[in-house]
Amino acid sequence: MSFPNREIWFLTGSQDLYGADTLRQVAEQSAAIAARLGEALPVAVRWLPVLTGADAIRRTCLDAGADDACVGVIAWMHTFSPAKMWIAGLDALTKPLLHLHTQANVELPWATIDMDFMNLNQAAHGDREFGYVQSRLGVARKTVAGHVGDPSVGARAAGWARAAAGLHELRRLKLARFGDNMRDVAVTEGDKVEAQLRFGVSVNTYGVNDLVEFVDAVPDGDITGLVKEYDDRYDIAAELRPGGERHESLRYGARIELGLRAFLDEGGFKAFTTNFEDLGGLRQLPGLAVQRLMADGYGFGGEGDWKTATLLRTLKAAAAGLPGGTSFMEDYTYHLAPGEELILGAHMLEVCPSIAAGRPALEIHPLSIGGRADPVRLVFDAAPGPAVVAGLADMGDRFRLVANEIEVVPPPEPLPMLPVARAVWRPRPDLRTSAEAWLTAGAPHHTVLTAALGTEELTDLADMAGVELLTIEADTTLRQFTKEIRWNQAYYRLAGGL
Repeated sequence: MSFPNREIWFLTGSQDLYGADTLRQVAEQSAAIAARLGEALPVAVRWLPVLTGADAIRRTCLDAGADDACVGVIAWMHTFSPAKMWIAGLDALTKPLLHLHTQANVELPWATIDMDFMNLNQAAHGDREFGYVQSRLGVARKTVAGHVGDPSVGARAAGWARAAAGLHELRRLKLARFGDNMRDVAVTEGDKVEAQLRFGVSVNTYGVNDLVEFVDAVPDGDITGLVKEYDDRYDIAAELRPGGERHESLRYGARIELGLRAFLDEGGFKAFTTNFEDLGGLRQLPGLAVQRLMADGYGFGGEGDWKTATLLRTLKAAAAGLPGGTSFMEDYTYHLAPGEELILGAHMLEVCPSIAAGRPALEIHPLSIGGRADPVRLVFDAAPGPAVVAGLADMGDRFRLVANEIEVVPPPEPLPMLPVARAVWRPRPDLRTSAEAWLTAGAPHHTVLTAALGTEELTDLADMAGVELLTIEADTTLRQFTKEIRWNQAYYRLAGGL
């Protein structure tokens, strides 16, 4: 399991009309379906006894909401479960819901099928009743149809389970901002109270010198041990090695990492931000420390960007155990050669080594902004392959998530003079459409790049969180994309009340 101590509850609907013998068969078959589905999911599936009445359904849904281990609920109507029984339960359910439309058998026994078989195996009947009441109540859910033996069914359910696990993390997330956001920047601002109401994330600001106290208190012996770990994992520049003229700069970078970890651990924080305009008593802009904390699953946003830090932590949590990395990112500059258009993404220092193509180099170079000592950082190219870049913006009346499917590619030429980690990608459907759609949507310049998750997981997460999602894909046209923005504007205002 990628998510130990987390569960998906499997609920089966039926009714007492069929008698004890039929309900025994229902229980046996539903337990087998839950076990088969559990083989495909990254979260443990907990099967519960068959539900046949409104009181038991309501109590189970309330229990799911109160159980911190439960990240979501899968419901299947094995026979016919009159949907009025589910109204109170669905109204009380606070966990993500997947409606599984399946049946125990793959093929029909044409030569022997009789009414006993029909009465037992009528999910085609029962799930339509259940679908109606979910729509009537306006219940947000994902619907997956097909036999659990079909790999695509397991894959879609697994993606939903990952989104549910990400939402579970988001609802409990604590984020520390060291200083405020970069001055005069609009998109990194946002409504933190609304974010806590909508998502559950608690965002609070701390003075940078609160962090400096932890940094200054790190024992020298701990620094020596961490520097040895660096030597085992990275190609360290000669000037940073013991005896090198810049070795003390590496030791100070290690001091920042250990102090930052201690601060975050003590406060229970899983995401944080920094700002090069507010470094207090820090002698370097945290670079290496931020990169390594991201690699361990922490969310991060530069220049005080708490929304991107929140999104990064959520997606890292959802991607646990998957190949492919997830990183803080920024569209930096373009390669506009006709027919070969590319985007070069990077940041000052803070790109996560989980997306690295090979063993990173640990280097030190000047930083032209911030006014501090030269910072240490990991330098690498991102691994090629399909990925998604996603950004979260506060539109005033709602949060908007925008995602662009991309293909990360090797740089067309070496980048010997660029001393930062970077990714080069080809956006879908093409750079012009991608850029025009992104700008039309008002999406942010800070993003999360993930090679572990795709647009389906992002769609599931957005639906669970009640967040607007706009996707830029292979078949996107600016005309249709603009229409979708206008339709969404009307929908969200009507859905939220005028």
